[in-house]
Amino acid sequence: MYRFLLTPRWWGINLFVVLAIPFCVFMGTWQLGRFEDRVQTHEAAEKQPAPGTRAAKPIDELLPVDTVTSGRPATATGRYADQFLVPGRKLDDRTGFYVVGMLRTDSGKALPVVRGWLPGKAGHTSVPPAPTGDVTVTGDLQASESTGTAGVDATGGLPDGQVGMISAASLVNLVPYDVYDAWVTLQRSDVRTGGAETAGKGGKGTAAATALRPVPAAAAQGTGLDLKAFQNLGYLCEWFVFAAFVLFMWFRLVRREAEAVRDVRLGLVADPAAAASDPSTATSEATPDPEAASDRRASTPTIS
Repeated sequence: MYRFLLTPRWWGINLFVVLAIPFCVFMGTWQLGRFEDRVQTHEAAEKQPAPGTRAAKPIDELLPVDTVTSGRPATATGRYADQFLVPGRKLDDRTGFYVVGMLRTDSGKALPVVRGWLPGKAGHTSVPPAPTGDVTVTGDLQASESTGTAGVDATGGLPDGQVGMISAASLVNLVPYDVYDAWVTLQRSDVRTGGAETAGKGGKGTAAATALRPVPAAAAQGTGLDLKAFQNLGYLCEWFVFAAFVLFMWFRLVRREAEAVRDVRLGLVADPAAAASDPSTATSEATPDPEAASDRRASTPTIS
């Protein structure tokens, strides 16, 4: 009854099932591994001391930024050069902007330093000027932002002196010197009060400068049990559902084919293969015989 499984058509179906099910299982286990990695990273981070409580180290000793060095206190010495504003950033559910100073170090490279956060609209709120002369800053180390970072504005079209993300890839096009592929956020504001100078290139302040608020360091991307971690669980379920669906449809097709073969053997339906191989049989059954029809009419009694 199941010889049809060896026909060319069923060879193709069987091959698809044999390849699809292991592929779905592999993808499901891969998503499970991604979720387990996030859980282990989260547990390891909880066991370690808070990054901000560790001793500060020079910036060059902590690069490149990874899940271990992210948030660690870093120190750098240099002079502030250009200054940029990063609009659309929230702090304590209030919208404002970051003030980023480019600290030129002795190596010639500049370290983006988030001096603090101010409420209001970038370019319309006065910003305290950056300290002059040689300064040594200590801030929590952060990796360069990307388009997937929360708060990043990747649409472009910002005024001069404003950037959508704190990234070496974007800042290096705005300054005539190299930029570290990292940034720090100051643990304490470097200015408590200031005049009415607006940061940025060509900006004009409209109000007195207010105190800069320190920006807390964010957790490194890819760590912690965030929404993306639980998305891996969702994808895990989807892949196993796909595997079960493929297996279910294969069994359903086999059952239907077996029932069709059984009906043909019992004579409940005509054999489509026989009809296709001998078309004259189907034609003779469908075309009436004229002589037989005349004999039937002659044998039919006439009622007068």
